[in-house]
Formats: sequence, structure tokens, C-alpha cells
Amino acid sequence: MKEFIEYIAKQLVDVPENVVLEETVPNEKTIEITLRAGANDVGRVIGKQGKTALAMRTLLTAVAAKKGKRAILKIYDSEPVV
Repeated sequence: MKEFIEYIAKQLVDVPENVVLEETVPNEKTIEITLRAGANDVGRVIGKQGKTALAMRTLLTAVAAKKGKRAILKIYDSEPVV
């Protein structure tokens, strides 16, 4: 699932090298994917009114449901928070 979201995100941004994904498994039924993109590219990943992010979450939920799991997608920019 991580590779699926990574492929989509890298196609959307200007600098694909700045896209970083981390996958954690809080429990056996849940998968949490954290996506980080460059500060200039995070808006492209989220999309207008969050529609791109919503579409990615919908696709991720469908893939996870097929495997009997629940998936969570979190999107951040890669700039450190001050």
C-alpha cells in the first residue's frame, strides 16, 4: 500500500525526491501511512479543497479493505515546525 501511495504522490509533485513515506502498524488491523512532501509541493498533494488527498485516502481505504485492514493517510510538509 505504501508503494501505491508513493507512486501517486510522486506523479503529482515537481520534486519527487522530496516525497517521503513512512508506514507504521499501530495494531494488526490498522496501517498508518505518513506522507511528507516539500513545502512547495504539499499543496499539489492535497489539491484544491482537499480533493486530491480525499481521492488518495479513498483509494487507500479500498485497497486496505480488500486485505481486511483499516488505513490512515497523514500528509505533512517536510519543513520543520518552528
